[in-house]
Amino acid sequence: MRIAWLFFSFVFTHLALAEPVRFADVTPGHALMFPQDHGAHPAFRTEWWYVTGHVQTSSGTPLGFQVTFFRSRTGVGEDSKSKFAPQQILFAHAAIADPRHGKLRHDEKVARAGFGNHANASTMDIVLNNWTMKMTDAVIATRVASKDFSLDLVLMPTQSPILQGANGYSQKGPSVGQASYYASFAQVNVSGKVMVEGRSETVTGKAWFDHEWSSDIMSTDVSGWDWLGANLDDGGAVMAFRMRATDGRGIWAGGTRVAGDGKVVKLTPDQITFTPIETWRSPRTATQYPVAMRVDVAGETFELKPWMNDQELDSSRSTGITYWEGAVDLLRNKQRVGRGYLELTGYGKKLQF
Repeated sequence: MRIAWLFFSFVFTHLALAEPVRFADVTPGHALMFPQDHGAHPAFRTEWWYVTGHVQTSSGTPLGFQVTFFRSRTGVGEDSKSKFAPQQILFAHAAIADPRHGKLRHDEKVARAGFGNHANASTMDIVLNNWTMKMTDAVIATRVASKDFSLDLVLMPTQSPILQGANGYSQKGPSVGQASYYASFAQVNVSGKVMVEGRSETVTGKAWFDHEWSSDIMSTDVSGWDWLGANLDDGGAVMAFRMRATDGRGIWAGGTRVAGDGKVVKLTPDQITFTPIETWRSPRTATQYPVAMRVDVAGETFELKPWMNDQELDSSRSTGITYWEGAVDLLRNKQRVGRGYLELTGYGKKLQF
């Protein structure tokens, strides 16, 4: 599902369409083809490549990380031959969760495609200034350089792509059109280097990888969503999301449960519930987030425990949205059984699209 919908909102609030544009539709029954579909899909309105993970440094420090690249077709200047026409906008966001620091370190970039910035349509190859994400022979490399931190990571999938929903067609609401094409990698091996506060260390760990693209706007009665992507210690994985109405009730839900032996089970809306356990109020925005949750998926119960409460991300300088996205442990009977990332949007105010 991903926070890319927030970027979509930003782009179309600030860039009025110059002429009517026909975006490509997401339809059931379309077969995804790899490795081509790891690349960009410029005919669709918006797209994102998203990785979250948990690593340990060579000195034993645990860190969470997030790297996301977005592409958005603006509908502006589509007939222009000028290199300056903002036909496609690229955006990237990165963050590190360090419990010693007590809050996220994060940075972001945005630029029109062109002049060296691109999202390749034939392979995963995204460049935004000095931030990159590229796939070569099924191995993904990503590099991010910020004044407060840097990431230079190699991501090696250990399983085939998980086609979310119905063979990659992931519905986000009761309407058939409210959907995305959605593929994930679970149990991704991570290695590389992380620099924090001027100190570079080697790291190893596990990650979750998402790639989604779509053209439709979600239902207007959606206030926000909750999303979990997690790797389990037994080799399994779980992804679950729910769309929330303004009164907090669930409008739609979906997800996938991968067993330790690799068997994939698709989850229906009635098999998923999110129940708040503990809330945290931001001292900056006064927004209250349910940072500890109980998630039930097809009869299994996982308790989500945040690595730290303050994992609020303020992107008001770009998307105009503030949300919570944080590293969590998954517990069962008070014992850790996995690690993941929890995303909470629309708690401060209703998302506007």
